[in-house]
Amino acid sequence: MPITPEQQAEIDAQRAETTPTRRATAPGIEAHLYEAKPVLDHGIVRAIDYMGDDAAIVQAARVSYGRGTRTVSNDEGLIRYLMRHWHSTPFEMCEIKLHVKLPVFVARQWIRHRTANVNEYSARYSVLDREFYIPAPEHLAAQSRQNNQGRGTVLEGEEAQRVLDMLREDSNRAYDHYEDMLRTDGQQGLARELARMNLPANVYTQWYWKTDLHNLFHFLRLRADPHAQYEIRVYADAIAAIVRDWVPLAYGAFEDYRMGGAHLSRGAVEVVRRMLAGEEVTQETSGLSKREWAEAMGVIG
Repeated sequence: MPITPEQQAEIDAQRAETTPTRRATAPGIEAHLYEAKPVLDHGIVRAIDYMGDDAAIVQAARVSYGRGTRTVSNDEGLIRYLMRHWHSTPFEMCEIKLHVKLPVFVARQWIRHRTANVNEYSARYSVLDREFYIPAPEHLAAQSRQNNQGRGTVLEGEEAQRVLDMLREDSNRAYDHYEDMLRTDGQQGLARELARMNLPANVYTQWYWKTDLHNLFHFLRLRADPHAQYEIRVYADAIAAIVRDWVPLAYGAFEDYRMGGAHLSRGAVEVVRRMLAGEEVTQETSGLSKREWAEAMGVIG
């Protein structure tokens, strides 16, 4: 269970409170505030706070004193222009703060996105819960034979059960030892900051993660991609659903130009021009490596 009844009561109390404000608010994300979105077996994503909306992006780009008299279509056109031409600063005027509960190995991938403010649950100060990520059977896969950092076919039958049993047993055994090292009845007990080193990478941690919209889009472009590891991709998908409601115009442009768009090298563009001119171009005559050629053909079909 991602959250306890006591935690849910605290969330419900937060969501029941409203405060008058003069700042711009976005109804789409207001509906998400504080709500715990379940992810994986014990994880959550919660929107805690935000600043700005689609209008804030436009306002920053025009450096205006207010929302102005332009129509929504004008605003959408400007946002799409900014996205299309890689003007990042106006998108940095919007920020979001998220509460995320996630396995440690996912957190170590996530923290590679360094353009954010992060405050993580301290296992030096507090005791971690007995909660571990155990993959669902359909996500228990063998190593890919083609991709050194990817998955292959799904494990089945006795082999799948053997792996699941080992994951559960090892996780619980490590936590038993963790508790035993912390115990003070009849012994001094090991310091929390040392006892934690015995815990596996699938134990859950929590953090507050605050970033601006430009860098959040970069995170989503990489982590919501079908090639991203499943365990971080489901978090990215949950965040994307919140962002889509928060800044619908900006998110639409992001989907079109970043998620659904493609980037071609100078050599690949020249190949396209030659093809459009009627020339039959092959990998050998393209000037591209085999991998570059395959990637370019994957884009242009």
